[in-house]
Amino acid sequence: MPQPGIRQKGYNRHKNKKRDRRLGNVKFDENGKQIDDRDTNAGRNLGFKDIVRVNPMFEKFYRAQKFCSDEEFDQMMEVLKTDLPASFRITGTRSHAAALLKIIEGQYFQELTEFLAKGGNVVVPKVLPWYPDQLAYQLNATRKDIRREEIYFKLHNFLVAETDCGSISRQETVSMIPPLVLGVEPHHKVLDMCAAPGSKTTQLMEAIHELPEGELPTGFVVANDSDNARCYMLTHQVKRLQSPCILITNHDAACMPNIYIPDPDRPGKNTTLKFDRILCDVPCTGDGTLRKNADIWPKWNPVNSVNLHGVQYRIAKRGLEMLAVGGRMVYSTCSFNPIEDEAVLARLLQDTGSSVRLVEIKDKLPGLKYSPGLTTWQCASKQCEIYSKFEDVPEMIAKVQIRPSMFPPPPEIAKTLGLEKCARLLPHQQNTGGFFVALLEKVALCPWESVRKANKDVEGGEDTDEKEETPDPEPPQKKFKGQNRGFREDPIFYFEENEEVFPEIQKYFDLTLPGNLFLTRCRDETKKKNLYFTTEGVRQVVENNREKVRLINTGVKAFVRADNKGSTCEYRIAQEGALATIPFIRSRVLRPGKEDLIRILQSSEIQRPPEIRHFTEAFRPELEAMETGSVAYVYKDPETGMSVEIVGWKGKETVRAYVPKNERLHYLRLMGADTTMFEVNKFEEKKEKDKERKEARENRDDANGDSNEVMEDRNEDAQLTGENVDQIQ
Repeated sequence: MPQPGIRQKGYNRHKNKKRDRRLGNVKFDENGKQIDDRDTNAGRNLGFKDIVRVNPMFEKFYRAQKFCSDEEFDQMMEVLKTDLPASFRITGTRSHAAALLKIIEGQYFQELTEFLAKGGNVVVPKVLPWYPDQLAYQLNATRKDIRREEIYFKLHNFLVAETDCGSISRQETVSMIPPLVLGVEPHHKVLDMCAAPGSKTTQLMEAIHELPEGELPTGFVVANDSDNARCYMLTHQVKRLQSPCILITNHDAACMPNIYIPDPDRPGKNTTLKFDRILCDVPCTGDGTLRKNADIWPKWNPVNSVNLHGVQYRIAKRGLEMLAVGGRMVYSTCSFNPIEDEAVLARLLQDTGSSVRLVEIKDKLPGLKYSPGLTTWQCASKQCEIYSKFEDVPEMIAKVQIRPSMFPPPPEIAKTLGLEKCARLLPHQQNTGGFFVALLEKVALCPWESVRKANKDVEGGEDTDEKEETPDPEPPQKKFKGQNRGFREDPIFYFEENEEVFPEIQKYFDLTLPGNLFLTRCRDETKKKNLYFTTEGVRQVVENNREKVRLINTGVKAFVRADNKGSTCEYRIAQEGALATIPFIRSRVLRPGKEDLIRILQSSEIQRPPEIRHFTEAFRPELEAMETGSVAYVYKDPETGMSVEIVGWKGKETVRAYVPKNERLHYLRLMGADTTMFEVNKFEEKKEKDKERKEARENRDDANGDSNEVMEDRNEDAQLTGENVDQIQ
């Protein structure tokens, strides 16, 4: 163990990291713990400094936009220089959400409230009044505060565990708004054009599943992102919701290919899929996230938005082409800049004429504070020289930076566009990040779509090939260097009518789902280890677009091949898709009481599963009558109607639950069981470790002291012996 203030030779806690020699020796505190370089004088002088949250160009440019008064703008700037508060929302089924809400308010929030009443320094989460059913909260403390303050440790543990099992989404407040404005229903076909990392996508999926238990939606969500790596992050995010109604694709949203589905009016023919709802949350400069991403402050420049204006317009235009007549599209950014916001919409609305209109959103989210969209705004050069009209822009800047479409339209045209129906959320209005959102409705075909349809009708479109019947041809596909270097996905094989393994599964579990909804993902089609299922709508999209759409993921895992262990079926139910699969299983279902299910969930030791003889008399006969094999445990609370559905294995003398730790903790919480065995107070652990380090150091010092005394005694003895020898001589 190193001594305080001394770097011992060969001792390096961070062997794989290069350390700046100018930092000097590694420092240790009195407990033997290494001191963070950022807390030393040398570290502070070498760049470990807080970012200065000031940018004169930022303030000059946005003050000129006049989206609020000067006094209000000063308030906004002060709030922008502070860290972003934490926020979260409760997800899942209505019964689970209601039970979880009761637990949060009755346990975790109550403890904070009582601590505050005693004079403690703590912040109690507040409900977001505009979020439906009061299922979203904002805690006016940062994520860092929640991690570092001991008073929040139970709440922090709760949020981490529930987020991991998909019951809570830790999502920025303003990010929750676009899916709510969109108004998704279970029968809608939904497209999320720029979906990663996926928090908004999960909201869309929750809306799709707003149905009674045991019913599958007829709608689905196509979640797309242009970044291959971010598509896998998106896959991880949506898997927690266990939905068979999701497809994840990897395309540039500005030139996304048409998707084909069977035409119900013409058997054997395909038609272009038109979406009922589209979320167009486009890439942006992100200056509305300054409170979360402070590194934007020194990099911000007015011309950054100019570089993105064209991309944003092309993505939104492609979205309108893929939208059905009567459908709605949300356009949103996390940017304050009107060049990315109102300028894009003004250009779209002028191009589409009367076929697209803006829709008012104030009635959709009562209680939400925001500023209306602008009808006039300014543009600026890289040096932040402000221009009110394109004619004022110098020729060189006009050629390479600022274009006419970035300026506001003439007042007489702007008056007809309804840009004031857009919403710009400013940070000081409700202590959030910055955001812009607008709701568009397509009331007729876009002008260029109408022209193509008219030409097709003149040429006799009824007898043309199915691809020529598409009213909006696909935009040209751009080729980028290394575009297809992402991981090559395994092919998808849906079950045929003569599939061998399905009858066995269907009979064993008395499964009500049809076989053609099940699929495998393996290059060797004969190896059917994992079986997934989707809805019919998703299957139609996959089967008719294999060569056109780059599909990353779809389907929810339903069954897994397992060792028989005395079972007559080779497959067991997968916990990863239990919520989606169990409602369609009529056999192999056990219905334990509350006490019995708690016993099963608390017995997490694999080597010591609970024995059948230890269960209640009411449940024991049901267990004994069940043959060995995969089972589903289903418990329904008689008072609240909340159901708990998990999977496991029934052996000859014991039972098991195949449930991960965080999901066990989630279900135990819902049933009001004791969860202290899973709770870990990292602050108490740190105190214990520090105490052990201190005691070890004191013991070592005492041992060193005793050793030094022995050496001194030996030296004295040796010295006396030498003196005696001299005297004898």
